[in-house]
Amino acid sequence: MLFDTHVHLNADQFEEDLEETIQRAQDAGVEYMTVVGFDRKTIPKAIEIAENNERIYAAVGWHPVDAIDMTEADLEWIEELSSHPKVVALGEMGLDYHWDKSPEETQKEVFRKQIRLAKKVKMPIIIHNREATEDIVQVLKEEEASEVGGIMHCYSGPVDIAKECLDMNFMISLGGPVTFKNAKLPKEVAKAVDLKNLLIETDCPFLAPHPNRGKRNEPAYVKLVAEQIAELKGVSYEEVSQVTTSNALEFFGIKS
Repeated sequence: MLFDTHVHLNADQFEEDLEETIQRAQDAGVEYMTVVGFDRKTIPKAIEIAENNERIYAAVGWHPVDAIDMTEADLEWIEELSSHPKVVALGEMGLDYHWDKSPEETQKEVFRKQIRLAKKVKMPIIIHNREATEDIVQVLKEEEASEVGGIMHCYSGPVDIAKECLDMNFMISLGGPVTFKNAKLPKEVAKAVDLKNLLIETDCPFLAPHPNRGKRNEPAYVKLVAEQIAELKGVSYEEVSQVTTSNALEFFGIKS
């Protein structure tokens, strides 16, 4: 049994074969998924998919790349949706310094607002980080995000920062990059972080694991992530599957 904690089945790439994609995931042993909505288009679709599938849940938040577009009405909308029975986290939120659509200060402001909202509604958060590790950690500390905790989604940083995040009540989630032959840091993190603090994900349709790198990613491939972590840790695939699923169910407050 596997839990893919971060999927974008609400992306256009799955418009033609959503049901088949979900079936392939189930056939591969993926019993649970969290669909992440991050803007006005993807949030309603995430909710819809969760409502139509018993073991699929949703997270709602605002992506840092589009921070400049977020209004107070959007924040109020996210707050309303946080009480939906299938919404289990807020996010993805965070900082992304790779793209220059939204100024860094605007991203930080929107990030802080969402952390404060999460504390208000008592929900964990899912963190998107691209080329902004130092600032992410600083904001999380300043906003006392440890009060709600969360997930460092598709973590790609070093072991020492991962440990700082663990100290702030955050789980470390690994995706396709841990399978890449040249991905030194994710492999080090997989070895160093205790299995009880790890989650697995695909971030599909992005970041497909080896040997599917460069193709459309999908939830069925999360099995490849679990297999790689098992190999790196020198434990069985069954143990990685069981523990990461148990971690996710507990983190999201889902009764299996």
